[in-house]
Amino acid sequence: MRLISLLFCLVYLAYGATELKIATYNVENLFDLEKEGYKYKEYKPNTQSLWNKKNYTIKLNNIARVIKDIDADIIGLQEIHSLTALKDLRLALQRKGLYYKYYSIADKKPTAIKVAFLSKVPFVYSKELQVDYSYKYRNILESKFKVNNQIFYIFNNHWKSKSGPESMRVHSAKILRKRISQIGFDKNIILLGDFNSHYEENKIFIKKRKHNDTNGKTGINDVLKTKEQKTRASQVKYAKHSFYNLWYDVDEKKRYSYIFRGKKEALDNILISQSLLNENNMYYKEGSIQNLDLKYMFYKKNNIYRWKISNGKIKKHKGKGYSDHLPVSASFVIE
Repeated sequence: MRLISLLFCLVYLAYGATELKIATYNVENLFDLEKEGYKYKEYKPNTQSLWNKKNYTIKLNNIARVIKDIDADIIGLQEIHSLTALKDLRLALQRKGLYYKYYSIADKKPTAIKVAFLSKVPFVYSKELQVDYSYKYRNILESKFKVNNQIFYIFNNHWKSKSGPESMRVHSAKILRKRISQIGFDKNIILLGDFNSHYEENKIFIKKRKHNDTNGKTGINDVLKTKEQKTRASQVKYAKHSFYNLWYDVDEKKRYSYIFRGKKEALDNILISQSLLNENNMYYKEGSIQNLDLKYMFYKKNNIYRWKISNGKIKKHKGKGYSDHLPVSASFVIE
């Protein structure tokens, strides 16, 4: 298998093609140690919670270990507190031998956690897409790239958690779709991030009254039109202006990035526009979608080794763990 993959890459190189790996990873509350800015109580620096230089350094190095093992060319991150935290993570990666020259963060709105990009590829631009004035919504980060004269766009998302109803995720999806319509649905567009939505959210949430305030309609399936794409990437037949969820391009048992009460869920998604399936000048490499599920990222049996905080009256950091999400990546060929 490795020999086949090597020959595959050599063929691309011979014809001057570039292969890009693009990933998404929710790093679970990477807060800095600065006192300014809104922070969750257990992340106030140098208090009884033990969020201090020692534990911050452990967290940075642990997350950097995961990102180094992904080794993506462009990675969208969620739950980054600030530009300081992003730069510190970038430095931790550089010390491990992985250098991201370019970076961007959606920090215009002072929400506690934000989305960001680390990239080996320069941005044409990177800007925020405002979802709502309310702090209940996080801004989306829109970045444009140009490689081998091919233009493509990546939108980094972190939609409202399941503590809120589906109407909030629908709102984010509508803002995103409106922006895409301005760019053009025929363009090379990648939507990634923590959507807090399963790839078939329309099926699993419909009986949950807490979430279903939209008559069964979901942001990921109905607004972005990713419904019922139950074929591999090379076989999919599109509805107009719809997106393909890459989870359908892998065996069902491997479609997860999160585990809640023992149940595997796919909250982190990578969606692509129709042009990226046409095998023109830029296209998705079929079969390349995967989560990173290395042994060290799990705790005991079937539990993701998240960052550990005690459950006492005063929550304290234990200096162990990574994130409660697994990274997800996919590869794209640019000729």
